[in-house]
Amino acid sequence: MNAVIAAVGIMLILSLCRVHVVVALIVGALAGGVLGGLGLEGSLAAFNRGLGGGATVALSYALLGAFAVAIAKSGLAHALADKALALVGQQDAQGGGLLKWILITLLLAVAMASQNVLPIHIAFIPLLVPPLLYVLSKLQLDRRLIACVLTFGLITPYMFLPVGFGGIFLNEILLANVAKAGVDVTGISITEAMAIPALGMLVGLLVAVLFSYRGKRVYDLAKIEQAERIDVAYNPLSLLVAGVAIAAAFVVQLWLDSMIIGALVGFVIFSVSGVVRWKEADGLFTEGMKMMAMIGFIMIAAAGFAEVMKATGEVKTLVDGAAELVGQDKALGALLMLLVGLLVTMGIGSSFSTVPIIAAIFVPLGVQLGFSPLAIVCIVGTAGALGDAGSPASDSTLGPTAGLNVDGQHNHIWDSVVPTFLHYNLPLLVFGWAAAMLL
Repeated sequence: MNAVIAAVGIMLILSLCRVHVVVALIVGALAGGVLGGLGLEGSLAAFNRGLGGGATVALSYALLGAFAVAIAKSGLAHALADKALALVGQQDAQGGGLLKWILITLLLAVAMASQNVLPIHIAFIPLLVPPLLYVLSKLQLDRRLIACVLTFGLITPYMFLPVGFGGIFLNEILLANVAKAGVDVTGISITEAMAIPALGMLVGLLVAVLFSYRGKRVYDLAKIEQAERIDVAYNPLSLLVAGVAIAAAFVVQLWLDSMIIGALVGFVIFSVSGVVRWKEADGLFTEGMKMMAMIGFIMIAAAGFAEVMKATGEVKTLVDGAAELVGQDKALGALLMLLVGLLVTMGIGSSFSTVPIIAAIFVPLGVQLGFSPLAIVCIVGTAGALGDAGSPASDSTLGPTAGLNVDGQHNHIWDSVVPTFLHYNLPLLVFGWAAAMLL
């Protein structure tokens, strides 16, 4: 069996059986490495080499956790809860659910803006989502729905709109690698190529919002109050400092392209202002880092997993094997290319890293099967995007979990990974295949 298929399969099965994701990633990586001919020592060496690749993001999340705890200490969470709970009371009295839709729309808009208007990616989630958990739970909103909303906003803009992170993925990675593999992409409209797959993402979102998770789900409010410090008093000065700290953190991140420095600046502003007392700073910092520790370790382990998969050379073997099975069947060819993209991205956890791996084989195969340049761009782009949602190692699922699980009531696998896999990867497969055949 191909080592990549075995490694990803083992990792997913263990995760679904509620084995911790870090353990599942390590076991899957070592099993894949051994099957790929690296041996146990070679697999461990490759895994260790890859760990550094996830360290930057993990440290960023740890510091964002500390920053988020400082925001809660300022009373901003309580202020948001007070305002929103007043609206909840009004809505209950009127028998309507307008606030629910306002919150869903707000989170969707911010998630989409984080990819282009204010390209901060997942950095907003630990800051914005935890303060809203109390209100979301009072409304009995299913957090699986919020995970689907956030994941849609994190993925769809970059795979459809060539601005912000989308400019990097679509122009610098997708079109550049397709052109490098021998297809003339001059004059190709990237939005036209990815429009039908993006429509599949929209269909998945609508199914999640209107059908799958429309019902109410009860959460323990006491756990949220403890995690989010709902009882903290606040005043105009502390709220002003919180606003300045958040703005400064975002500006510094955009300026220096560093979540680490941005979060650190925000925390320092809280400390200097006195909202967070110096004698409390160490404890709050540690508390925030512990809150995000699981996400950070998953990201580090995922980087090691990806390095082992690359070291085996079995990713190329998998792609080559799919090409050999196709023959001259366009429909089968499109489907196999999409499935291989799904498998590779599920393991690596990054669409941006998948496209260069698969384009070298899929582009010549697409030409051989008679696909148009527009269809080839669509196939490679969709194959790369597949698996970003629904991967235990993807920041598009880890990000929502980081915000929704601060009180321990949102399981990463069953509440983020499985819902996003079902609602986005399955429609992407169908719509991506249809686009390949139509373009």
